[in-house]
Amino acid sequence: MTRRTDWPEFAEIPERGGRDGGPGPGAQDSGGPAPSRAEAGPSRTSRGSRGDREARDEGGNREKRGQRPQEPQDPVERARAICLRLLTGTPRTRQQLAEALKKREIPDEAAEEVLARFEDVGLIDDSAFAEAWVESRHHSRGLARRALARELRTKGVDSAVIDEAVGMLDSEQEEETARALVERKLRSTRGLDRDRRLRRLAGMLARKGYSEGLALRVVRRALEEEGEDPEALDEHLPDV
Repeated sequence: MTRRTDWPEFAEIPERGGRDGGPGPGAQDSGGPAPSRAEAGPSRTSRGSRGDREARDEGGNREKRGQRPQEPQDPVERARAICLRLLTGTPRTRQQLAEALKKREIPDEAAEEVLARFEDVGLIDDSAFAEAWVESRHHSRGLARRALARELRTKGVDSAVIDEAVGMLDSEQEEETARALVERKLRSTRGLDRDRRLRRLAGMLARKGYSEGLALRVVRRALEEEGEDPEALDEHLPDV
């Protein structure tokens, strides 16, 4: 029969220290009182642990701050993120976004899916873009219909959409804007001879898209109102 003392759980366990803190068997006496916890200083495991944690946290935060957000790997999600970023604060045409996606090497199928979806929800609206462009550029820069149509074509707007947008400007409004432009420019040309004044004023209107006939007619009228001799102007503008 096996005795209980032969079982592993009843094996003799070497004595460590007594409850009173005395040394156990085999412990060497240092010859003096045991140092107090304050005298011994912080334990090895706790020494510097707070500083280490702070250093690690600070380093980790710096690393996170320096990291750029990773772009999605899915082509559709990448295309969506690119379009949303480009549309933030600045309207763009469908063609502009398509060109941007192509530069970022987005597959055509994924690009078409995202662009179509953005059109469905109204994030891409070439008609609204063209109307806003015409109104803004005509009032801020004084551009005529021809110049506005040229700018919209470079942005990939469809011809029918362009015609509808520039059609908001009628001939009377265009001529009124041309007269205002000449009046602002007229003072800076005083002192020049008549021929140079005519060329400078008419050239300014031509660069803004006004037709030659309209430009010369507006310039002649402005010079006559300023006091130029109509007969002298006939020598330079015989058919106006």
